[in-house]
Amino acid sequence: MPKSFQKKHISSEAAQQMLAAARKKAHEMGVPMSIAVCDSDGTLKAFERMDGAALLSVRVAQQKAWTAISFGMPTHKWFDFIKDDPPLLHGIVHQENLVVFGGGYPIKDGDDLIGGIGVSGGHYTHDQKVAEAGLAGIGAPA
Repeated sequence: MPKSFQKKHISSEAAQQMLAAARKKAHEMGVPMSIAVCDSDGTLKAFERMDGAALLSVRVAQQKAWTAISFGMPTHKWFDFIKDDPPLLHGIVHQENLVVFGGGYPIKDGDDLIGGIGVSGGHYTHDQKVAEAGLAGIGAPA
């Protein structure tokens, strides 16, 4: 029985590339955003609060990134996952840092989960587009 395992994490360089690509998309949309990139353990690797982004967006962006890595699925898929299961719906939404609306995506390198990106500042559909641009910035699937 193995006593340890290896885990991959997003590099600082890739996290910065994602941040730049997401920032560019947010500028194009004219919506100031907070953008968070975390590694596969949920530790913040890169972050920016664009000028004018709401204060609440700082925390929500980080929570979206964390939520995305917690199960390896985008935050916008959480509601459909729990909506028809009353105990889960009423219990899990009380977990600290869990976000069940769009703007957070896992970052994968092949089959390996290497991090998460979370974006907040606009409607969650806008947040999703900015996060998707961040993923595209490193050639990662949305």
